[in-house]
Amino acid sequence: QVQLVESGGGSVQPGGSLRLSCAASGYTYNIRRMGWFRQAPGKEREGVAIIYTSTGGTYYRDSVKGRFTSSRDNAKNAMYLQMNGLKPEDTAMYYCAADPRLPRGSMLDPNEYNYWGQGTQVTVSS
Repeated sequence: QVQLVESGGGSVQPGGSLRLSCAASGYTYNIRRMGWFRQAPGKEREGVAIIYTSTGGTYYRDSVKGRFTSSRDNAKNAMYLQMNGLKPEDTAMYYCAADPRLPRGSMLDPNEYNYWGQGTQVTVSS
């Protein structure tokens, strides 16, 4: 089992910044990849950023490229998402996810992940 806990959400004005954290515990030694996902009311859950735990390699959805940066600290079993230049359309519940398996399809597909945190709310408004 793997447990994930997100933190760092909040309310900011457009153009502001937030840094989200995800702490993993349990059987974390075999986690292959971790990701940030978000879901707004009435919308499908979508992948935001993926990071491979072994290499630090990342993958982002187009709408956040150049604004969001994902990183990890393997010694702390932690993952971070630095969000700059936030826009109202970034408003959503943000979830941390992890999985030990090789991906079958898109790494931004929520169905590719077995372990999930409870989420942290990000609200961008003026």
